[in-house]
Amino acid sequence: QVQWVESGGGLVQAGGSLRLSCEARGDTFNRAMSWFRQTPGKDREEVASINTVGITWYEGSVKGRFGISRDNAKNGYYLKMNNWKPEDVGGYYCNDEEKLWRSSWGQGTQVAVSS
Repeated sequence: QVQWVESGGGLVQAGGSLRLSCEARGDTFNRAMSWFRQTPGKDREEVASINTVGITWYEGSVKGRFGISRDNAKNGYYLKMNNWKPEDVGGYYCNDEEKLWRSSWGQGTQVAVSS
């Protein structure tokens, strides 16, 4: 079982940047993983994924602005958000790219617009 621990969220201004981190604790596998975003009141939505050899995929609204990366040696996964937009608000979660392997979720890390 993998415990997903997200961090790095906070307040960000429109046009700003923020880097989210995810640590996979416990038994891990060399597998594709994804970042998910959940707007309050809505289901989690996959926004980015990266496979075992670094090939990435992005949901259309974040393509060109977000960058997903991984460091297998550290069991670390990252999401760099550039040119942040208010519609990017929500809780961000990391998990396995394969739905059947998403048996548990972390608490996520929240990203909201700066006041």
